[in-house]
Amino acid sequence: MAQQLLLLLPAPSRAYSKPLPSQSPTLASRSLRHHVSVSAAVRRGLLRCGMKRSGLVAELEIAKDKQPQSRRANGIFWILLLNFGIYVADHLFQIREIKALYLYHALPTWYQFVTSTFCHANWNHLSSNLFFVYIFGKLVEEEEGNFALWMSYILTGAGANLISWLVLPTSSVSLGASGAVFGLFTISVLVKMSWDWRKIIEVLILGQFVVDKVMEAARATTITGQSFQVNNIAHVSGALIGAALVFLVSRIPFSSNDDSPKTTKESK
Repeated sequence: MAQQLLLLLPAPSRAYSKPLPSQSPTLASRSLRHHVSVSAAVRRGLLRCGMKRSGLVAELEIAKDKQPQSRRANGIFWILLLNFGIYVADHLFQIREIKALYLYHALPTWYQFVTSTFCHANWNHLSSNLFFVYIFGKLVEEEEGNFALWMSYILTGAGANLISWLVLPTSSVSLGASGAVFGLFTISVLVKMSWDWRKIIEVLILGQFVVDKVMEAARATTITGQSFQVNNIAHVSGALIGAALVFLVSRIPFSSNDDSPKTTKESK
């Protein structure tokens, strides 16, 4: 029985028969110091990368905050749609009540000085005026805001109609947006113009060309009898009222620097 039990025991494994080679204490300490220094260097490198990345993210956030955010132009499209809608109601659907929005010089109603700036005699009259309303109105809105655009359009257009009513015969009927066009053109130039002599020369040279082209295309129509006539009085009046608005607004004192439009734009 004893021999059988001995035969059933497994043979000793040879994989662990050889002893592990022993390292000297000096070599082991060197290896340990090497591993410690490598891990410390890796940690320092990761820390530097993290700091650089966080610093870069912070700089990008600051740069994003400092970028000037231009105002989104929405008011100009409502003005265009209002002009176009009134034209469609007047000439396509032929709604008679739209005629009451014209400015009748013989017996005007107070609201006609404003509503007539949204009325037009024909398609050429509408398309040429809306082209310049969009160009100059968008500039004014991006620079001064939605409320300033509406006030500029209404005040220059109504002011041009008022002067036309004072000057033209009582048999006249005024309609058209070119008084507002010239007002918006003047405002868009003056709010961006600085008193640098180079800018002044540029405005004098290019301004004459632009005014000639606007005078050719933009029309303030006056119906005298059965004929349509271009109302140049409205053109000049709108431009002068636009310049007066810029001058008056620039003279308004602000309570603090943070309230002024210029400071608000620069702070953005």
